[in-house]
Amino acid sequence: MPTLDQISELLCHIEKEKRLFGGFFDKTYSQQELQDLEEKLKLPEVWSDPKISVPLLKLQETLIRKKNLMHRIEQEIDDLRTWVCYMHDTQDTEFLPDQYLHALSLEKEIQCLRIEQFFTDKMDERPCFLALQSGAGGTEAQDWAAMLMRMYTRWCEANGYKLEVVDETSGEEAGIKSVTLSISQGAFPYGWLKGESGVHRLVRLSPFDAAARRHTSFASVVVSPVLEESEAVPIEEKDLRIDTYRASGAGGQHVNKTDSAVRITHLPTGIVVQCQNDRSQHRNKATALKMLASKLFALEKKEKEEYAAAIQPEKKGISWGQQIRSYVLQPYQMVKDLRTGQETSNTKAVLDGQIQNFLESYLLYQATGKSQETA
Repeated sequence: MPTLDQISELLCHIEKEKRLFGGFFDKTYSQQELQDLEEKLKLPEVWSDPKISVPLLKLQETLIRKKNLMHRIEQEIDDLRTWVCYMHDTQDTEFLPDQYLHALSLEKEIQCLRIEQFFTDKMDERPCFLALQSGAGGTEAQDWAAMLMRMYTRWCEANGYKLEVVDETSGEEAGIKSVTLSISQGAFPYGWLKGESGVHRLVRLSPFDAAARRHTSFASVVVSPVLEESEAVPIEEKDLRIDTYRASGAGGQHVNKTDSAVRITHLPTGIVVQCQNDRSQHRNKATALKMLASKLFALEKKEKEEYAAAIQPEKKGISWGQQIRSYVLQPYQMVKDLRTGQETSNTKAVLDGQIQNFLESYLLYQATGKSQETA
């Protein structure tokens, strides 16, 4: 059974975490911010242009949610503080386990909220596409890509995200050659997953090698946000080659008897996207165009990062071509992020989708520029 001293220490830690928020719990600032926005929403010209009114309404919704959340957390901290004082006087131990669990839950909630303060890019809250591509190495590399797909699927399921397979190309014997996933309906899908872009390396004894030799396999991950129509890079029809073909995946008899699948090639960049998850060719084309806009945005972002790295060589550029994380299953067990220094020997948990520590450490690294090894 937890002790009252343990709960008191936990309460002190919770209050310290709260102070680390800085202005998040500043009631005066939050109230003024909301009032200023409400005054702006009263202007007639705002409502005459949806491009202005819709983002402002979304911001208002976010600020109201923040205000309510801030009030609830402060009230729960006050209640816990009052209860601890009362318990010191009465020494009643009946509710110690329940209050300890409640305090742990409150601590975790505040920690998650503090991490979310790093989501400063307007794209962070957007749904995203996550594209996986197996590297050279045949079946072993294709199986590795399938393992990564399972890892991200488990993470999405555990954190309340909606995941859909937009396009998938299976391997000849096992695994997948490539897959594109659509991730939506949760908090900050792109914000959490954007740091997963890069090359992921696996070292293990291959189950596909009769001699049971150790193999090294690679798979690339590209995460890109779903853009609003007004934000998309302009795409001219003459720059596109659009092909239709018969879908090869699930979907019933109809999907395999008509040319419902769509492949779009962007001729200036060579980017190819395809979608076959719907019976409707029209809807597949619309999804493929969204994927193309998302990839063009990601390409532009990558080029800016590479330019910034070139003019500031002391900073490590994050590019898709770089290896970002190593998963070693043989001769020892270790998953290590090569940018942040985050590591764990619990490889099974990571491959089962428990990657939150890696995602959080990347956000801290991105915000501070410091890895755990240099901090």
